[in-house]
Amino acid sequence: MLLILALGSLLYAFTKDVFSLFLSGDLEGIRSSLKGNEGYTYLFMLLIMVIQNAFTVIPLLLVITVNITLFGFVDGFIWSWLTSIFASIVIYLSVKYLFQNWLNEKFNSDLVARLEREGFAYVFQARIFPFVPTSLVNILAGLSSVRFNHFLFATIFGNFLYFFVLALIPAGLLSAEFDEYVLGILVLLFFALFFGFKKVYNRKRRRQGNFYRE
Repeated sequence: MLLILALGSLLYAFTKDVFSLFLSGDLEGIRSSLKGNEGYTYLFMLLIMVIQNAFTVIPLLLVITVNITLFGFVDGFIWSWLTSIFASIVIYLSVKYLFQNWLNEKFNSDLVARLEREGFAYVFQARIFPFVPTSLVNILAGLSSVRFNHFLFATIFGNFLYFFVLALIPAGLLSAEFDEYVLGILVLLFFALFFGFKKVYNRKRRRQGNFYRE
């Protein structure tokens, strides 16, 4: 977390103007400021995603929109997804191994206990429904005894689904002119994947329960 703050401060010092444009949502200004320096642009957006996953002070939709504006729909979506996974891992491990004792006093133990009971399902559901801030999911998972692989795969699959839906908005596919039948198919596909993952997970939990009883 201290490393994130240090990198964020350094980033802000060198890109104060770009950061201000980012917070104001000036897409054209951001594109003009970062034009001609592709490697730095990718690094900048990676650190922005880490900050978003640590503190949720920047709207996730804005981060994805900027990525799509800078890199195009496919590359922007993929970079948003990959950096979100990396950022989640960084925050999860930082909380678990560096700040667990300090943060334990600041978060409701009932939330942590619920996450521990549901594990993969809780993280996955929190990823695809925008009711729980990204940073809170990462921190609660780090405070809990949830296995890293459960956290990782729930984040990979959950963020892929949620980010894809969010990426459709700046791409203009969810505008008023968008075909309502296509939108309906996308919504059905979204929920089919969600309940499919949930069914597989519940079946796995039942099998594990039967194994331990035997």
